[in-house]
Amino acid sequence: MTDMDDRPAARVVCLDRDGRVLLMHWYDSVDDAEVWEPPGGRLEPGETPLEAARRELGEETGLPGAAVLDRHVEVDRDFRWLGTRFLKRELFYLARFAGERPEVVPGALTEEERGAFRGYVWAEELPEGVEPPELAKVVERLTRDPR
Repeated sequence: MTDMDDRPAARVVCLDRDGRVLLMHWYDSVDDAEVWEPPGGRLEPGETPLEAARRELGEETGLPGAAVLDRHVEVDRDFRWLGTRFLKRELFYLARFAGERPEVVPGALTEEERGAFRGYVWAEELPEGVEPPELAKVVERLTRDPR
């Protein structure tokens, strides 16, 4: 039986000046799977999704949380990570950076994250294995919707 996790989470779609998307590269040792996804994670008690997105961006990338805009789209997620199935709706926020491929320096990864972290990329094209699989549509919605 697989454990289930439905705790709220928030993610950040980061775009550099040329529209490249920041993807964090993780390795799931339980399922022997490579995962590429935008930075983010679960909300802490008492935290709003926007606060969580800003905190997670800083922790996972060293980029300023203040860059996260107060605009988001909701994304239904169903994925596995380290033997746990995650079935939830996550809010994906937008952050834009004026520079080309800003340096990413993870500063506050958890022990689990440090063991799984394999690097990052500012992607011009989304790689195979990107999570969520519909990330290109999420980016389009975030950059198109006037919200």
